[in-house]
Amino acid sequence: MSDLVIRGGMVVDGSGAPARRADVAVSGGRISAVGDVRERGAREIDAGGLVVSPGFIDVHTHYDAQYTWDPYATSSIWHGVTTTVIGNCGFAIAPCRPADRDLIMRTLVKVEGMSLAAMRAGITWGFETFPEYLAHLERCNPSLNVAALLGHSTIRQWVMGGDSQHRVATSEEVEAMCRLVRQAMAAGAIGLGSSTAEAHVGEGGLPVASRMADKTEFLALTRAMGESGRGVFQATIGPKTTMEDLREIWRASGRPVIWAAFFQRDDRPEYVPERLAATEAFHREGVEVLPQISCRPLTMDFTMKNPYPFEGMPAWQQVMREPEARWLGVYGDPGFRAALKADLDARRFAVFRGRWDLVQVLRTSRPEHKALEGASLADLAQKTGKHPVDAWLDLVTADGLDVEFLAGLLNTDEKVVGDLIVHPLTLITLSDAGAHLSLMCDAGYSSTLLGKWVRGLKRLPLEAAVKRLTDDPARIYRIPQRGRLEPGYWADVVVFDPATVDALPAEWVSDLPAGEPRFISRARGVEWSLVNGQPVLERGRVIERAAGERPGQVLRRFDA
Repeated sequence: MSDLVIRGGMVVDGSGAPARRADVAVSGGRISAVGDVRERGAREIDAGGLVVSPGFIDVHTHYDAQYTWDPYATSSIWHGVTTTVIGNCGFAIAPCRPADRDLIMRTLVKVEGMSLAAMRAGITWGFETFPEYLAHLERCNPSLNVAALLGHSTIRQWVMGGDSQHRVATSEEVEAMCRLVRQAMAAGAIGLGSSTAEAHVGEGGLPVASRMADKTEFLALTRAMGESGRGVFQATIGPKTTMEDLREIWRASGRPVIWAAFFQRDDRPEYVPERLAATEAFHREGVEVLPQISCRPLTMDFTMKNPYPFEGMPAWQQVMREPEARWLGVYGDPGFRAALKADLDARRFAVFRGRWDLVQVLRTSRPEHKALEGASLADLAQKTGKHPVDAWLDLVTADGLDVEFLAGLLNTDEKVVGDLIVHPLTLITLSDAGAHLSLMCDAGYSSTLLGKWVRGLKRLPLEAAVKRLTDDPARIYRIPQRGRLEPGYWADVVVFDPATVDALPAEWVSDLPAGEPRFISRARGVEWSLVNGQPVLERGRVIERAAGERPGQVLRRFDA
């Protein structure tokens, strides 16, 4: 008798093969049969009218801190995600000495929009080194599977201390970091995460530590990773990192190089075709350098008290040098406004890019400004006869730092985004799940792909979409025996209604530690989810279990 049989569903097995009506049997945490299963299961699930597919693999999350207090990885669990990769962009919480904990948390506040109060109340610091962190995650006993990238910025801080955000490393320091990379790979890291993105600014307006690394350091660290015979290098890149740089890292390490974030940009229509052409050329040469893309528009709620989208701009250093009590004065300063206009005109940053029509006033504080809610900054500029920057900042100085805006930053052209989604050499992910919780929640990207791009816009078939969410990330990240419904594979399974599946609008809730608020996103049409053969979602509801009884694994073994 099987432990569980899912009966009568349309099986989309992750390979790209046509859907077929079949049963799926599970025994001992693995798939034991796919087809006409005649024996009864100890438990049976009726999947009539539903799709049965492998669980979705989200390779770009930031649950490093959240997993220590939230074993369910909400919101991802609602959307059929069964495996998550953390440590992206090089932002992690291990290795970390006790004296550096506050700095590490403050960095996450700046670069990932996380709540300092929630982290202080929620993170359980039962570790210092990376191997100890993996062991701590196992004690936390997540419901989903977790694979961890070693964070470049964290190992720089461990080795260089306060100098990590100020200078290039010495050869001795680079070798010390390489030892940490080798230690992490031996302990079960899936690879190394890093960032060279200008927008990634830490406490006090300083660049995050990885941005101070030179090419010698990048080549040494990735070569040390490759010595293990496995691992992937993930980097969120800025304009100073070229595709040729990534090719050089691939050559040095012999390992896949995954870069982020590949978005459609209104200001550079040539950007997408140029990068796709380069990726195709690499593929013909056997060079495994691949981009991460999103199937959702990048929108962001922000206030001028939490102005994350702008902190990588040179002009914004004038704000960061002042205490918050003086920020309104800076926003009103003509010199600051002139410098900000110059930065925006340069269009090197992923904000506004001249599209003031994509920035909306969401919420104001003063009664006399309520009529402006819903208006774009383009509308406001036209109405007042001012430059959009002046119209925007005049509203802020009149209303206060809590006036809230919604910006459409990137991926606003559905035709181009669709072209990225169907391209076989892109990797659909970029949920940023666990991060930017006061600004947005893109954890439901899998439901958006199935609801909007498959059912609604019909840009790709269901079978292709499932493959993009399952087998593709498993293969690229070398995650063994996951991503397909095949006998012998781990029974990570999701059952969903293709006629209704979608991501629901984000909700504002106060469920973080210390009662801190965040955006969450629930799903419609995701009925069941299994991790290693055990249900973690039943009829859309999370199954809560005591520590030690949850089925997720901290993944430590990966293919070459």
